[in-house]
Amino acid sequence: MIERYYVRPETVDRIRSSWIANAVEKYASWLTELHYSFRSIARRIPIVVSFGDFAQKRGATKWEDLPAHVEPFVECWLRERAKGRRTNDERVKIAQCVRNPIRQMLRLAIPNYVGLTRLKKPENPFAQCAPCFFEYLRSEKGLREATIKQYTYHLRFLASYFDRIRLKNMRNLTPVVLSNFITEYGQRVGWPNLRNACGTLRVFLRYLYREHVMSKDISHTVEFPQSFRLSGIPRSITWDQVRHVLESVDRRSTSGKRDYAILLLLVTYGLRAHEVSRLTLDDIDWRNQRLRIPERKASHSTAYPLSTVVGEAILEYLKNGRPQTQDRLIFFRCVAPCKPICSAAIVARACHYLKKAGINVPRPGSHTLRHTCVQRLVDADFPLKVIGDYVGHRSPSSTQIYSKVAIEALRQVALGDGEEVL
Repeated sequence: MIERYYVRPETVDRIRSSWIANAVEKYASWLTELHYSFRSIARRIPIVVSFGDFAQKRGATKWEDLPAHVEPFVECWLRERAKGRRTNDERVKIAQCVRNPIRQMLRLAIPNYVGLTRLKKPENPFAQCAPCFFEYLRSEKGLREATIKQYTYHLRFLASYFDRIRLKNMRNLTPVVLSNFITEYGQRVGWPNLRNACGTLRVFLRYLYREHVMSKDISHTVEFPQSFRLSGIPRSITWDQVRHVLESVDRRSTSGKRDYAILLLLVTYGLRAHEVSRLTLDDIDWRNQRLRIPERKASHSTAYPLSTVVGEAILEYLKNGRPQTQDRLIFFRCVAPCKPICSAAIVARACHYLKKAGINVPRPGSHTLRHTCVQRLVDADFPLKVIGDYVGHRSPSSTQIYSKVAIEALRQVALGDGEEVL
């Protein structure tokens, strides 16, 4: 494997003479499998070889001795090779470029090596007083994993708040404390998150009372923030703006081929970001020209006719953009490591192209194109039930928000005198 990246035989011999040569070979193979670039691999291997020599001079004789020498090696590297880098940000960046290859190699060579990666937080921040709460959510309430993650998210903020005010015993919890938390939390998150947090608190407090952790049920004191039905306005854009977004994609590049197909899926079928990220090769029936979206938010699947434009864009990406992999998922990262793209990345790419096209819209992202798809169907006078089934709405009330605003008519009023419209 080493011969692929170095031409001179003496370079290959020097690498293989290192006492960690087996780990270096394994590391090079791992980088190759993850589609790291030739230049990146050729730059990383000398770093790990130099680290092995450095650790050996300091008395390292076995694999378990190596982690203790990582930070001293990084400091030595900065002293010798980063003298001209004066700013702290430059030195931190160089240190990361040196430290990361070493950590990657040690994870392959040493079982259970973690390094200085971020510690994984426990799922249940209240494991001491309510150890079976998340089991209750799964078995008795039957919640989906995505919903349970939201419970974890909100309860972590609650636990952090309790630590800050030094509330140790849940029996001392009062409605005043809950009110102060909700007031403080509401300044950090938007209305939808605050509403979900209140729902999480009510379920959690009822569970604590049922398990006799609390002597009184105070869940009813947590009031949902006041909302008005259909108060929101769709975040849709015009079809001309959609064309500008699609034209802003450089389809000559690998990422451009991928992003163009993703944007077409979002605006043509009104898909959610996680639905696009989970698409597999098995979901496209090329013979019958069908696109299947399994496991939607409403726990059902939808089959669409495969649009010619969308099919051609996906096919172009599969032929000339998608990396060679055994994974059945369609969309992948364009840089190493070669992994499937996540829903957050799809939101970020949609936001990038909306801003690149100069389109100002509240909270730009993938849902902007989803709203545009729905609004276009509303303007075409499709029934709301048909539209809701098309985009996978759980309830008809989710679709009604699009029917209250005559977008095109209001644009005509804004641009002209509006007499013909009125």
